[in-house]
Amino acid sequence: MMAGRVFQLNVSPGGVPKRAVAEAYVGTEGLRTDAVNHPKIHGGPERAVCLYALELVLALQEEGHPIFPGAVGENMTLVGVDWSRLAPEVVLAVGDQVRLQITRLTNPCKTIAPFFRDGAFRRIDDARHPGWSRWYARVLQEGTVRPGDPVRIEG
Repeated sequence: MMAGRVFQLNVSPGGVPKRAVAEAYVGTEGLRTDAVNHPKIHGGPERAVCLYALELVLALQEEGHPIFPGAVGENMTLVGVDWSRLAPEVVLAVGDQVRLQITRLTNPCKTIAPFFRDGAFRRIDDARHPGWSRWYARVLQEGTVRPGDPVRIEG
């Protein structure tokens, strides 16, 4: 089975969209140059990194949504990762240094509404559309990540 890879790394000074960067140091609090506007909702060690799949972004574009990588606040847009295998406690090896552990699904909020046709941001709400949500992860092992780095589900 071919491993997935990092398609894009995304950061912002707070809010969305997050914009692509050429590399990022991933620490226990997330990507070093990233910030969040609402730390009680986003960020912190249990929500250090937000993940989303390029395949889902492309499928949403096919539905007519103006979404793009980084639009919904994900720090890592991944490609080729079997999204159906992700669940709390699953560990991802990213590149040759970083290890992430999935903690929980993310709940979409209205700040991402502009990136959905008719503001339908609940299109990526797992309760309504299982398998379409973003995931949060904690950082088990810190390091630098770049687009193109392999992503492998451990275990």
